[in-house]
Amino acid sequence: MPPKLRLLSADQYKGVNQYDPIKYYYWPIFGPMYRRRVELALGECTGGNRVLEVGFGTGLAFPNLHDTYKEIHGIDLTADIETIKSVFERTGIPLFLKKGDVLKMPYNDNFFDTVLLVSILEHLKPVELEQAFVEVRRVLKPGGQMVYGTPVEKPFMVFMFRMLGHNIRDEHFSTEKEIATAAYKAFSSGKVIQMKSTPPIAGAVYTVGNFIK
Repeated sequence: MPPKLRLLSADQYKGVNQYDPIKYYYWPIFGPMYRRRVELALGECTGGNRVLEVGFGTGLAFPNLHDTYKEIHGIDLTADIETIKSVFERTGIPLFLKKGDVLKMPYNDNFFDTVLLVSILEHLKPVELEQAFVEVRRVLKPGGQMVYGTPVEKPFMVFMFRMLGHNIRDEHFSTEKEIATAAYKAFSSGKVIQMKSTPPIAGAVYTVGNFIK
C-alpha cells in the first residue's frame, strides 16, 4: 500500500514561483488525484542512505522521504534554496539542496541509492531524455533505482490542463511512452505501473517508472 502523502499546511510552503502546482493538492476533486500520483511514486522508493529529488519544488515529498533515507538531496532550476531549507529545518528535516539541471548534475558518480523525478521528465524534449538518463545512471550507485512519475497524455489530461488554465503544449514536450521507451533503453531492468482515474472511466492518467542501474 503506497504511503499517505504527509502535507504541511498550505501556508507553510514558500520559495517557489506562481507556476508551482502546490495549490492543487488542497483542492477538492483535483487534490486527491494530485496526492495519489506522488504517493504512488513514493511507494516505489525502497529507502537507503541518500536520495536525490530532481525538481523538488516546494519539497512536497521531503517529509515522506525523511522516513526512509538518511540524507535528502535535491536540485531545482527555479526554487529558492534557502527559503525551502528554512521551511523544513523547522520540522527537523536537514536538506542538501542545490540549483541544478538533470542534464548536467553536480554530483559524483555512484552517489545515490534513489533518484526521484515526479512530473519532471515530460518537460524535457525527447532528444534530451537520453542525456537525462545518462546523468541519472551516472549518479546512482550500482543497484540503485530511478523512480519517476509522469502524466499520461490523452484528451482527458489535455482537458484537465485547460480547466486549470494551462495549455499542455506550452509545458509538456515528451509523452509517457517516449519517456518509458528511453528509460528501458538506458537501464538494465525496470517496470512502469499505471494510475487509473477516479472514477476509472478515463483509464490511466499517470504512470510511475521504477528502473534499476
